[in-house]
Amino acid sequence: MEKERIVFVDYIRVIACFMVMMVHASENFYGADPSGLAGNVSMLANESNRFWVAFYDGGLSRVAVPLFIIVSAFLLVPMKYGTTMTQFYKRRFMRIMPPFITFLLLYTFLPLLWGGMSWEQSVKDFTLLPFNFPSMGGHLWFMYPLISLYIIIPVVSPWLEKSSAKDELIFISLFVFTTFIPFIRRFITPDLWGECFWNNFSAFWYCSGYLGYLVVAHYIRVHLSWSRSKRLKIGLLALIAGAAFTTWSFWFMGVPGKIIETPMLEWAWEFCTPNVLLATFGIFLLFTCINKPKAPRFITELSKLSFGMYLMHLFFLAPIASWFVNGNSANPMLPIWIVIPVIAILTFICCFVTSKLVSYIPGSKYLIG
Repeated sequence: MEKERIVFVDYIRVIACFMVMMVHASENFYGADPSGLAGNVSMLANESNRFWVAFYDGGLSRVAVPLFIIVSAFLLVPMKYGTTMTQFYKRRFMRIMPPFITFLLLYTFLPLLWGGMSWEQSVKDFTLLPFNFPSMGGHLWFMYPLISLYIIIPVVSPWLEKSSAKDELIFISLFVFTTFIPFIRRFITPDLWGECFWNNFSAFWYCSGYLGYLVVAHYIRVHLSWSRSKRLKIGLLALIAGAAFTTWSFWFMGVPGKIIETPMLEWAWEFCTPNVLLATFGIFLLFTCINKPKAPRFITELSKLSFGMYLMHLFFLAPIASWFVNGNSANPMLPIWIVIPVIAILTFICCFVTSKLVSYIPGSKYLIG
């Protein structure tokens, strides 16, 4: 018997999955890397690219990763009563690790079939797989923070079961403070509060990172008792304010025709920055206002396949984007305001169809989750 589904969570998974594809579609219009995706350096071809990349990638889609994190935490924390650490690890890692390993290998070797990488690069990627994602699978970076959250959930879950709203707000306040650390590092000093070449762990290390989103998710689920009207109002304001700053930050730093280091161009696009946190909090509140008893069948179906769609999407997005860009990001086949969502939509459709076909294969959960 299938467990009862949380309707608004299914909507989040579908929208966040599409947002990821929108992010990577946008990268084709500011990345100076030959692959089309943003590498260490970037360059904007013109003012139109500057605005629409800032809008689609920063303003609309930058919340995708935090949404996935907050949804996982919302569903899993605290753990069910009586669940041991071993049981939790076995259940969660058997769900994500086989597909993850499958796609680590696919991104390492499959591009060889169409000349997308050399044997030398493929072998190098393979030897480094125990330590990190392959060069053609950059989006798989997300799996490592997700794994880290799964590892820490059994540790923090007992505290969250017993913690008061006030206690959680204290931790959340510390987390909010740490979201300003990326700005301090970039514009004031790279070493903070005890950091130096022999110590990477600062005073606020254990209050920072995606663990903060985990506690935020639990607080919203257990302690936040706002009315639907209040969630709509505050959620919309938070989303607009956070997304507006995220959009502006890229537009402000980008200068068409000028090579710029990508981390400087994306200075406010890190997922644990105050603006992204604010926008994520806002959009999550808006999603919680969905009070339908059941989602449409196609939303439920897309939600179930979203993990596999995320894993495979670069296989489709890269050639689709290459065809539309045609080697000239300043003058793609369609105007940039429409070509970015078109690339994302076509990629989304291809991933859905492929994932659906794979789902009919016995044991497909080990391939696409």
